[in-house]
Amino acid sequence: MDQSNRITNYHWVLFAVCFMGTVFAGTISTLMSVYLPVAVRDLMGEQTEDRLNTISAYINSVFIIGGAIGGFVCGMISDRWGRKAGLLFSIAVYGISAAFTGLMPAWWGVVICRLISGFGLGGVLVTTVTILMEEWPEKSRAIYIGILSISIPIGIFSAGLIDYFVSSWRQAFAVGLLPIIIALIGAKVIRESDQWKSRRKLTIAGEESNNEIFAGPNRNRLVLGSVVFGTMLIGLWAIFSWLPTWIQTLVITGDAQKERGISMMMLGMGGLIGGFISGWLMNAMGTRKAMLLCFAVCSVLSFILFKTNHLFSNLIYIEIFVLSLFFGISQGVLSVYIPALFPVPVRGTATGFCFNAGRILTALAVLFVGVLVTTMGGYGHALFIFSAVFWIGFLVMALNRETKPSLNKEAAIK
Repeated sequence: MDQSNRITNYHWVLFAVCFMGTVFAGTISTLMSVYLPVAVRDLMGEQTEDRLNTISAYINSVFIIGGAIGGFVCGMISDRWGRKAGLLFSIAVYGISAAFTGLMPAWWGVVICRLISGFGLGGVLVTTVTILMEEWPEKSRAIYIGILSISIPIGIFSAGLIDYFVSSWRQAFAVGLLPIIIALIGAKVIRESDQWKSRRKLTIAGEESNNEIFAGPNRNRLVLGSVVFGTMLIGLWAIFSWLPTWIQTLVITGDAQKERGISMMMLGMGGLIGGFISGWLMNAMGTRKAMLLCFAVCSVLSFILFKTNHLFSNLIYIEIFVLSLFFGISQGVLSVYIPALFPVPVRGTATGFCFNAGRILTALAVLFVGVLVTTMGGYGHALFIFSAVFWIGFLVMALNRETKPSLNKEAAIK
C-alpha cells in the first residue's frame, strides 16, 4: 500500500477528536431549540404569546450570528496560529458557554451564552474540515470528511434523546462539560498540520503571500461557495430552529414533549445517514448533480411537510426523516467541496467565509420567522416561505461550471 494513503493510529485519534467535538456542537446547537418553548416560559414567566415569540427569536438568531463571527475568527486563527489552535479553541468556547447556559437566571444571560456557543460552533465547522483536509490520506479523504458531517446529526439526535429523558432544560445544558474534556485531551494528542507549517514558513520568509483571499480565482470561488452553502444553511436553520415549536402547534392536548423529542431524533437520524453516504454519492454523481438533487428534494419536502399537515400525525416523522436525509447529504458534499476550492494559506479563512457569509442572513431569517408567524397565519406558512431559498441554491448549482474540485494535495495548494 502507498504509505501516503495509509490510515495511521494518529489519523484515528485526530478523527475522533474532530468527530466528537462536532457531535457535541450539534447537540448544544439543537438543545435550546428542543427546550425553547419550556425554557422561555421558565425565564419569562407569564407573558403574552407575542412577547415569548420575540424572546425565542432573539435566542435562536443570536446563536447563528455567533456562528458567523466564530467561523470567520476561528478560520483566521487557524491560518495565523495553526489548525490545532483554531480547533481546540472553538471546542472549548462552545463547551464553557453551554455549561453556563443552564445557570443563567434571566433571558438576556441565555442570549449572551447562546451568542458565545454559536461562536464556538461556527469555529468547529470550519476548523475540523480544514485540518482533516490537510492531514487525512488523499485516497479516502472525501469519504471520511463526508462521514465527519454525520457528527452534527448525531448531535441533533442526542439533543432529542436528552429532551426525551430529561425534563429540566437547565440540567440538560450540563452536557457542555464534555466538550471541555475533549478540548483538554486534544491539547495533548493533536499535532499541527504539516501542510500549514510548511506554508507558514514560506509566508514568514516572504516567499508566499497569505492575503489573497479576495484576489483572482479565489474571489469567484468565495461567491460560489458562500451562495451555495448559505442558501442550504438558511433553509436548514429556519426549519429546524422552529420545528419543535411548529410541532407544538399541531398537538391539540399536552405539552408535546415526546413528539418534539422524536421529531428531533428523526431529524438527526436522517441527517446521520445522509452524511454517511454523501462521500460515496459525491464520487458516483459528482458535486453538481448531488447538490442539485439535494436542493430539489428539500424544496419538495418542505412543501409537503408545512403545507399538507394541519394536525400532528406519525407521517410527519417520515417526512422529517426524508428532508433531513438530504440535508445531511448536502452538508457532507459541501464539507468536502468548499475547503478544496482554496489553497493552504487562505483555506481556513476562505472556508470560514463561505460557511458563514450566509449566517447573518440566516439569523435574520430565523428572527423573521418569529415575527411573521402572526402575519402568515402560523409557523407552517412562515417556514414554507423561507424554504424557497432552496431554489436559489438549485439555480446557482445548475449554472455552476466548476463541478468537482480536485482533492489531491498538489492541486489544493497551488
